[in-house]
Amino acid sequence: HLATSLPLPSERDHLRPRIDLIVFLIDIKSKYSLKNTEVSVHHVDASFFLGKVCFLVTGVGRVNYCNVDMNAIWKMGEVFCSPVLFCELELEGVQVTTAQRLLQMLQICAGYVPGVSSLSFGSLMRRPADD
Repeated sequence: HLATSLPLPSERDHLRPRIDLIVFLIDIKSKYSLKNTEVSVHHVDASFFLGKVCFLVTGVGRVNYCNVDMNAIWKMGEVFCSPVLFCELELEGVQVTTAQRLLQMLQICAGYVPGVSSLSFGSLMRRPADD
């Protein structure tokens, strides 16, 4: 299911399936997409940030057109203890790889991969500390 922002409308709560993973899409060409994510992220229950949220940054092949502060994106990932993934969705091969990666994350978050929890998977995806 897709939503352009959060919170989700409450009138359909009874029809909404369980949410296993939230992916925030940020387009580096759009300050609006970062602002929307910054506002929306505060509507997510704190328990989701234990391995069930990630930030997907698109447009990385066009860094020359970047309108977003990349440090702000990294900081969101750190503050919310969530992985930040980068991709270029205009390239077909990258689309497939990104979709497979997200599907694997979703399977883990939904509990379909024995022996791997979303919490442990999330910690593996975090950015290493700068030394």
